[in-house]
Amino acid sequence: MSGVPGAAELPLAPAPSRTVRHTPFTIALIGNPNTGKTTVFNRLCGTRAKTSNFPGTTTDARVGRTIVGSDTAAQVLDLPGLYQLDLDVPEARIVRGVLGGTAGQPSRPDALLVVVDACNLTRNLVLVGELLTYDIPTVVALNMVDLAQRRGLTLDASRLSAHLRCPVIPMVARRGVGLDEARLALGGALASAAVPGRPTFEAPPDLNDWAEQVVATSVGGQRAIGSDTDTLTERLDKTFTHPVAGIAVFLAVMIGLFWTLFALATLPMDLIEATFTHLGEFAGRVIPPGLVHDLIAEGVIGGVAGTVVFLPQICLLFFLISLLEDTGYLARAAFVMDRVLCRFGLPGHAFVPLLTSHACALPGIMSTRLIPDRRDRLTTILVAPFMSCSARLPVYVLLTSLLFAGQPLLGGIAFAACYALGALAALSSAVLFRRTVMPGPARPMILELPSYKTPSFTNALITARDQGWSFLKTAGTAIMAICVVMWWLNTFPRTDPPADAVALVTQAAATADPAERAALEEQAAALTERAGQAGSYAGMLGRTLQPVFAPLGYDWQLTVGVLTSFLAREVFVSTMSVLVADGAEDDAGIIDRIRTAARDDGGLVFTTASATSLLVFFVLAMQCLPTLAVTRRETGHIKWALLQLGYMSTVAYIAALVAYQGLRLAGVE
Repeated sequence: MSGVPGAAELPLAPAPSRTVRHTPFTIALIGNPNTGKTTVFNRLCGTRAKTSNFPGTTTDARVGRTIVGSDTAAQVLDLPGLYQLDLDVPEARIVRGVLGGTAGQPSRPDALLVVVDACNLTRNLVLVGELLTYDIPTVVALNMVDLAQRRGLTLDASRLSAHLRCPVIPMVARRGVGLDEARLALGGALASAAVPGRPTFEAPPDLNDWAEQVVATSVGGQRAIGSDTDTLTERLDKTFTHPVAGIAVFLAVMIGLFWTLFALATLPMDLIEATFTHLGEFAGRVIPPGLVHDLIAEGVIGGVAGTVVFLPQICLLFFLISLLEDTGYLARAAFVMDRVLCRFGLPGHAFVPLLTSHACALPGIMSTRLIPDRRDRLTTILVAPFMSCSARLPVYVLLTSLLFAGQPLLGGIAFAACYALGALAALSSAVLFRRTVMPGPARPMILELPSYKTPSFTNALITARDQGWSFLKTAGTAIMAICVVMWWLNTFPRTDPPADAVALVTQAAATADPAERAALEEQAAALTERAGQAGSYAGMLGRTLQPVFAPLGYDWQLTVGVLTSFLAREVFVSTMSVLVADGAEDDAGIIDRIRTAARDDGGLVFTTASATSLLVFFVLAMQCLPTLAVTRRETGHIKWALLQLGYMSTVAYIAALVAYQGLRLAGVE
């Protein structure tokens, strides 16, 4: 054991040179949370893994292939982390179903690999004892023995093995130490399944007392006998879980995470946008003008771009979260924030998704996978889009510029108020949901603080890759399809250019000055695009639904802007620039033209009352189809996405109605 901490790191899932005999063996990988189970899985399977859902659930199931024994091929099923089998939680129900052969698996696993934390052995052995009663050949991976040794613990693996009646393999999974021994032990476990008279486990009457006795006879050292010596771990815990200092540290860490998400994701997002812009231009050049040209360049390529552009944020978020979780800090952060969020019916785990949603609701909703309780997770998913995301920023900039021209202080206050209103709506809605559709308080925070350890960059990269690929496969396909539908609604029926545009084209043809000709052609194109959008199905829908939005102060043009921004909030600005700004590309020019844009009756489109109403509406409304697609995927049912859409739209409509009518009653038009 003394050579373990300094052992060399082994390569990830080394490929054997021998001939592999393919067999249908299945190994279930089980363990408490924060025991290094994911690291063991990645070491065993490497890139030879796929992610799907357990039958009838939205919980991820990772399945990989590996080689055990001398030449035995097997698949490894990574089961959710849990503390005990008899708890009434989704993770325990899934594991019980797999062990009993009732969770959509063709049969029970042929062997179990149970990962335990050598520093928290007593707690981990309770789960081991429960698993041994299933009489499935088992191997116990005694992980993080290097940390245990640094704490002064001495572990006798042979005595543990005698108590458990199964092999116990000392391991440092982060560096690959003990993986070869585990492979050999698993091969032996699979071979022993059919051998009569193999050792069986006799279940004790009280697993907790039994676990304490096993540790007392198998583990020695100063910390094992209850020394109260102040260690670095204890000092860090006193700070990280302190009611005041803990929150301050957590806010600093989250601000750093938030800043990193914005700063580092900007470059790849810009590169993706530029790549698809060039791809669209290339398609425009090589495909003859017509419907196919417009469908490919605007519908398909535009739809794919609108999906892939979120990928850097999603991958970076899960990379950073994986690093934080590996260090052991994330559990402390959840413990601290639980005291605050539980008052609103949310668990401490919800803070990271809610904060991340300020960048984008998509990675925020996907990060709710950190929340163990399904009701807590659903509540967080439903309220996360209330947090003001970066896609709302162009709308906020436009409307605050219209409302507070030349008044930067008031504009800044209004900008901050938008974020505060969104956060207040999220927390208030969480309270409402926990008293109605998901009654009951947030589940009490029950967790064992894991050991502090160096994070695994390999695990973080694999996690980021898996989550990014999962997003592209599921939400991405739905988003692209919706984008194509929205393109069709904005394109058809085709309309002839208006007379003003025809006149401008004729005037441009007769003009000798190239600059003047280009300006006239640009004006003609803007008029044609505006007429085409007004005459499209989306424009018709806007005129049809305008009476619905009239109480909010919106004419048909604002109604079209609201409807088209359902594809993505930031589309509102470009839609307005087409409808009322004659396609001006200069920001100041757009704002000036929008400020003086007229309704059909000659009145201003953007009055103080209507602009305020619109600002409130965009703070609260669900104007993002990609978010709905991710909600449907993460919850496993479209009803939750429809509830989210209906609820947020209703809240936004009522709040905007109150803002508009209230200002009018106060004499503000």
